[in-house]
Amino acid sequence: MVGLQIGDKVLIDGIIYTARDAAHRRLFELIDAKKDLPFQLKGQVIYYVGPTPARPGRPIGAAGPTTSYRMDMYTPKLIELGIKASIGKGPRAPEVIDAMKKFKAVYLVAIGGTGALLGRQVVKSETIAFEDLGTEAVRRLTVQDFPAIVANDVTGRDIFTEAVAKYAL
Repeated sequence: MVGLQIGDKVLIDGIIYTARDAAHRRLFELIDAKKDLPFQLKGQVIYYVGPTPARPGRPIGAAGPTTSYRMDMYTPKLIELGIKASIGKGPRAPEVIDAMKKFKAVYLVAIGGTGALLGRQVVKSETIAFEDLGTEAVRRLTVQDFPAIVANDVTGRDIFTEAVAKYAL
């Protein structure tokens, strides 16, 4: 993560975990109660997605990113506990960027509107927690060549503010 810079394009291979608003709330209930979490946070990637049901023969349906700011109240603590990257769309709060700088994490953006294409990069999907949340349940995804762009790097650079400054009329 340390060598990544804003604007870098990455292809992710391996395990990522899904979690949206309701799942984040439940994770924090477990953290506050000092109970075991459904997955080890250290070194992991969380993707803000609520995938659609899988078509026959596929592990998952459309898997486009959701807006990240809804998770901003939770993200600094998750980064402190070991999350190394999150994937979503849209800019992050200053507190999230500060946590990324302090704990050497990055924020990646996936392109909104490409959910069907992103779903094709998922080779395995397993619900591991909070099944009652339906599409917002926590899933362990195995991905191959999952495309994303570095929006915030470990130095605190922000593609959203830098691009606006660079390209504003």
